[in-house]
Amino acid sequence: MITEKLNKNQQEAVDHKEGPLLIAAGAGSGKTKTLTSRIIGLLEAGVPANKILAITFTNKAASEMKFRVERDCQAKNIDTKWLTISTFHSLGARLLRVEAKHLGRSSQFTIFDDGDSLSVIRKIIKELHLDKEDYKPRLIRHYISKIKSELVSSNDDEMMTKAYEIYEKTLKKCNAFDFDDLIEKIVILLRDNPQILSKYQNRYQHLLVDEFQDTNVTQYLLIKLLAQKHKNLSVVGDDAQSIYGWRHADFRNFLNFEKDWPNAKVILLEENYRSSANIINAANELIKHNKFQKEKTLWTQNPAGNKISVTTSQSEGEEADWVVSKIMELKAVGNNSEEMAILYRTNAQSRAIEQALIYEQIPYQVFGGIRFYERKEIKDLLAGLRFALNPNDEVSFDRLQKTFGKRRSRVLIENLPRLATELTLTQLIDSFLNNSNYINYLESHYKNYKERIENVQELVNFASTFNDQGLSAFLEAVSLVQSQDQPERVGGVKLMTIHLSKGLEFDNVFVCGCNEGLLPHEKSLGAPEQLEEERRLMYVAMTRARKNLFLTLHSIPSRFLYEIPEELITFKGLGQDKDSLPDEDERYIEY
Repeated sequence: MITEKLNKNQQEAVDHKEGPLLIAAGAGSGKTKTLTSRIIGLLEAGVPANKILAITFTNKAASEMKFRVERDCQAKNIDTKWLTISTFHSLGARLLRVEAKHLGRSSQFTIFDDGDSLSVIRKIIKELHLDKEDYKPRLIRHYISKIKSELVSSNDDEMMTKAYEIYEKTLKKCNAFDFDDLIEKIVILLRDNPQILSKYQNRYQHLLVDEFQDTNVTQYLLIKLLAQKHKNLSVVGDDAQSIYGWRHADFRNFLNFEKDWPNAKVILLEENYRSSANIINAANELIKHNKFQKEKTLWTQNPAGNKISVTTSQSEGEEADWVVSKIMELKAVGNNSEEMAILYRTNAQSRAIEQALIYEQIPYQVFGGIRFYERKEIKDLLAGLRFALNPNDEVSFDRLQKTFGKRRSRVLIENLPRLATELTLTQLIDSFLNNSNYINYLESHYKNYKERIENVQELVNFASTFNDQGLSAFLEAVSLVQSQDQPERVGGVKLMTIHLSKGLEFDNVFVCGCNEGLLPHEKSLGAPEQLEEERRLMYVAMTRARKNLFLTLHSIPSRFLYEIPEELITFKGLGQDKDSLPDEDERYIEY
């Protein structure tokens, strides 16, 4: 089969017949195009759509893949109705709806988000009389998540182990799963039940996995279990862009793929279509300093372009002022502000930048603020709907009582489960809002009540699209909205952490705070594996840029700046009589 606009290596990946396949795809090398073309190729080769399972990490990525496949298949008159393109967690939720009875739950289970889990954990801390300094809720949450993400047994801390056991019993009592359960519980179920495993192995005979370097232990075990019978597993990813170790992602799954699947075919996608040659060459030289990686060398036919700008300043404020002045220069010569991004290592860095942008009246958009589904008014409304579906949900029960008081919430609690069986979804929401007098509650309690009411109306509008599917489908869709999904790119300069920038690209990219102790972060210093992840983070930041890359700092220069060849850099020292970075000895002495 010949597919249009694919290079030789991409085409080879698309044409691979059966057996394991590893596609090592560098930044900007067209991995999504290759993966979707491979799905279409399988369909053209006669593989039934219902036998194909494609998995990625975010709803946005899954939607993009679906759109491309359906668009191209429609042009070729190929039926994609039963094709499954899903996130890991959506797949887990789908399987659990069918198999929940094997895990002591009903199919009407609730999916607890991070806030729900923390509510349960705070109760456990009180129940066990734990010291709040030694046993913080987020520390226990991280410990529980680690157990579920890595399938490790509990540690030697007896109270942590006890907290985990109570937490698991509480979830079962509430007829609930947390986010990590959506993978871990399915893995345990498939591992321990050969008949159930066989059913899904026969259903999904071709597996394709995007962003494979970001899988954790349980996600990889799920893939491995499903693929071990037919061995038709195609994975695509880039170990150089593995930046989610703090979420328990393990890039060794990528590096060890050929050991786990000895007959695997390996194809490298090394041609970059995104960035200028100078940016690509600089990123290559940087990432070469990592010891643990699958070697590949990005190259591009794009022009060399401008050199990488490195600018030092005396303070955060001076750094932010320079970035904003440069943005104004770029706009003056016709650059679109929507194609400009300011990236930083931590959210706290945005303050000085926002202040400078506001002063110059430059529109901007911050990614990663309070997300829609984390707002109080939305969580209150969802608590009512969740309790209506699942009366065992103690977390939602407690929230209703806390918001409305025991007396006012009693009527709601008594009637919601019955109303859920009698009303459509939008009717149920209207009933909840009216019986709780919630709009008046917002008006009397909050100065920004108009904004909060608009948020409620937005949720009602979204819910109306689920009237045919019902309450359960709506709540599942809401629960699976993922924090790594990006908002739509609308208006102004984009501000975000480097982690949030992954998968995006812009003509002009500013990476602020390229200081030692910030990028790389001070917590990684002295820890070789963490330091390598910080270098991968810098690599991701650099490869977001298509045309111009600006690296700025306001303190001791990051070691990563010294790993970029001098001939690829133009240097500017604000308020300093310097024409280059200080030498490394001077930098280390200062640090």
